[in-house]
Amino acid sequence: MNLSIKGVPEPLAVRLRARAERNHRSLQGELMQIIEHAAAERIDGTDSPAALRRGAVRGTKTIEQIAAEHRLRFPQPISTGPLAVNIVRADRDAR
Repeated sequence: MNLSIKGVPEPLAVRLRARAERNHRSLQGELMQIIEHAAAERIDGTDSPAALRRGAVRGTKTIEQIAAEHRLRFPQPISTGPLAVNIVRADRDAR
């Protein structure tokens, strides 16, 4: 399918070309990335799990978004390693 946007203001076109160049993409590739990112958002305003996995989400995140991202990266709780309280005590005792 082909889409067309007519009447793009020149300052906006310049910014889009610069963004494409910064991201080492063609203008077409940059526009496709922008559209894919916009289409990946769910209706409720949160980002899709696929977008979270790809790292496509940028900007400010809510606590819920950060927690969802963390659960995707670490589905099982870490059972080994020091407790936070022990790390804090060791740091405090080292002074």
